[in-house]
Amino acid sequence: MPLAIRRARPDEAAALTALSFRSKRHWGYDDAFMELARAEMVITAELVARWPTFVAERGAELVGFYVLSVESQGPMLRDLWIDPAAIRTGVGSLLWRHMLASAASEGHATLHITSDPNAAGFYQRMGARRVGEVESCGIPGRLLPSFEIDVPR
Repeated sequence: MPLAIRRARPDEAAALTALSFRSKRHWGYDDAFMELARAEMVITAELVARWPTFVAERGAELVGFYVLSVESQGPMLRDLWIDPAAIRTGVGSLLWRHMLASAASEGHATLHITSDPNAAGFYQRMGARRVGEVESCGIPGRLLPSFEIDVPR
């Protein structure tokens, strides 16, 4: 079945949150860790309505999504999650290319990315430059890779 990308709807926030948790758990995180990370991973209807949020779907099944936001440090890829069954099938690359086109249409020149350590290799393969580390908001002392990517015009 072909993959389609479309704008997410605010009423899909709970489904997007569930997808983000399935994706994060794929990397072997335990219940205690997932509870600590919860606050940063919840996708709200308000967030979907406010920021460009796009889903990838096969038929009626959501297989990935991303959220672009503007934070204190500037334009940011806030979320990019792929359902575990769709990891390494090209869904992430397709969403990435769509995200860059969306960022360009929003007028962004550079995007910031804070990554789970398990996703760092993906961002590097996609051309993002590692620029350092930032401390996790939800888990004090945990350092996360930080990236930037220039948005093609």
